Amino acid sequence: MSDLNITLIQNYLKEVGSSLYEKAKTGNFVEVCRDMNIISNLPEYTKPKNVGLMFFSMEPDKFFPYTQIDVVQFPEGLGGDDIIEKTFKGPIQQQLRDALQYIRNVIITEKVVKHPDRAEADRFFNFPYAAVEEALSNAVYHRAYDEREPIEVRVENDRIEIVSFPGPDRSVTIEGLKSYRVSNRRYRNRRIGDFLKELHLTEGRNTGFKKILNALERNGSPKPEFETDEARSYFISRFFIHEGFLQEPNERSLSEVGAKNERSLSEVLSEVLKQCDFEKVKKIILCIEENGKITPKEAEEICGKSSATVRRYLKMLAQTGYIKAEGSTNNTIYKTIDRKEG
Repeated sequence: MSDLNITLIQNYLKEVGSSLYEKAKTGNFVEVCRDMNIISNLPEYTKPKNVGLMFFSMEPDKFFPYTQIDVVQFPEGLGGDDIIEKTFKGPIQQQLRDALQYIRNVIITEKVVKHPDRAEADRFFNFPYAAVEEALSNAVYHRAYDEREPIEVRVENDRIEIVSFPGPDRSVTIEGLKSYRVSNRRYRNRRIGDFLKELHLTEGRNTGFKKILNALERNGSPKPEFETDEARSYFISRFFIHEGFLQEPNERSLSEVGAKNERSLSEVLSEVLKQCDFEKVKKIILCIEENGKITPKEAEEICGKSSATVRRYLKMLAQTGYIKAEGSTNNTIYKTIDRKEG
């Protein structure tokens, strides 16, 4: 029972507007857990149920290894040397929200194309956030937590792939996936689905495919691909980049292009990082904004922290995908990454 976190439980009950919230603040902890049906109902055998540990334990991966979401970027393509990895752990609803926030801030980009012959500009995203959100939420809902494989979001230059294990129930046919006609007759992880629905992170009524298709159509994006094998050992949701982001620079010579993430570094990182972490590295970020770079020695001086602490701060910034390290170990410079198109 000590693996269940009362603060997580209270935050959940408050967010969903449950009548148990007040009881959770002052009442018997075990009774609250029993009312939520996240512990066993036998008095002589009181211990958390799996769903309780997934949502209300700080370290669910201690019980279900590789319960995490990995976001992996390949800026130079699969054959390139540059790979940016970000791993999200913790309660599954929190890792889902953190991963989605990171994708929204770091991966998703809006383009505005103005035309000389008309007042209206074309606005579109490289990938519509609503489609990615739905696919990733469904992956968290339907993955098998007894399989030691993380959910992986692979970001290449022209596509995003969301990979989870295993695949769908056999009532979902491969032909149905290709034609986007899916009616799942069995739900894996119903209790997880119930909690995600309470948090408005998924609906769980076979509406996911429709929401994804609608989001892609509104954005003018290509049709998606959904893939599994005959053994239903994996499932991939594959989204292709909007064709407007594939144009060569000379093809855009008559257009003006604006990107959503052309914002100040501190503004973006205040959303990417946890608030407590952002406050720790804020002085470093402001220095990089002003000078375009910073050395570990300079970071130590402005932070007033030890070299080990500053190295940890700089590593945290590099993991966001907005800061990169250049140079040798003893002569490293940390700089912003140019994320502009072209």
